[in-house]
Amino acid sequence: MKPVAPESAAPQLLGDIRQLIEQSRSQLAVTVNSALTLLYWHIGHRIRTEVLGSERATYGEQIVSALARQLETDYGRGFSTKNLRHMLRFAEAIPSEEIVSAVRRQLSWTHIKTLIYIEDPLKRDFYLQMCQQEGWSTRTLQDRLDSQLFERTALSRQPEQLLAQELATLRQTGTITPALVLKDPYVLDFLGLHDRYLEKDLEDAILRELENFLLELGAGFTFVARQKRIQIDNDDFYIDLLLYNRRLKRLVVIELKLGDFKAADKGQMELYLRWLAKHEQEPGEAPPLGIILCSGKKQEQIELLELDASGIHVAEYLTSLPPRAVLQAKLHEAIARSRARLENRGEGI
Repeated sequence: MKPVAPESAAPQLLGDIRQLIEQSRSQLAVTVNSALTLLYWHIGHRIRTEVLGSERATYGEQIVSALARQLETDYGRGFSTKNLRHMLRFAEAIPSEEIVSAVRRQLSWTHIKTLIYIEDPLKRDFYLQMCQQEGWSTRTLQDRLDSQLFERTALSRQPEQLLAQELATLRQTGTITPALVLKDPYVLDFLGLHDRYLEKDLEDAILRELENFLLELGAGFTFVARQKRIQIDNDDFYIDLLLYNRRLKRLVVIELKLGDFKAADKGQMELYLRWLAKHEQEPGEAPPLGIILCSGKKQEQIELLELDASGIHVAEYLTSLPPRAVLQAKLHEAIARSRARLENRGEGI
């Protein structure tokens, strides 16, 4: 065999070496980021310890300013007053070194600066866990915060004790539950629908924007079928959308309703779920889950029907995003109502 001429071998060799360099750079960047994150936490923790040991209210600000002047001279702008305050807040918001060590290879300092200023500890823990589990970029994290993701999850409706338990389980096992995935409402403003449209228009728009729709649904969803035909006693039925969630390991039926949720919708969805469980569910999979997306719903009807026991989730969809304050007020009201209902149910047992 003739030896390969150096000029023809060079591109292959050059490509291989470039790949080695890029891989090494990526690994080095992760290592450096991990080391810096832990360093920043330790600095914040040390300052916090010093500040807590003082009885003077102004001492914290004075010590941070004095440290910054000296550290900036020695080590550069990375240790400015502003950055030292971030480090102090880091240690205050996440006091556990164990948690910091667990996330420092996956989350950048930019992630952490966003997370530590979320005031509600459970909300902050939710976003931290989801960043870690789903590999969110900093832009994705900000988008999820802007869309009020936490407040829209079924998880946020649970009493705080159960919410904390579920987040602790997620941290320890990495197991995603329906409460972490299901939302209400779903924001479908990317569909470009106007005031008047038919159910078929809604379905067509979802399929046109399938990638965005799956992103709004959450992690792990894949498309299976549209208008899936099932036959029961020689009658034909059609499932609007059939999806699969690999994290939940279950089929997910989505039914689209233009108007308000009606009690009869429950029977239709139960029929679909039981047929799928009998004919489509694979060994090792969880029972199918149903999501009824409607433009409105009456909460008392949903509570009386006890849909959760049937594996059915009813949620509104929004084809345009309301002002942030309006959405926030609506979500906080829904969270308070759901938590009160669940707590009252628990007291009655």
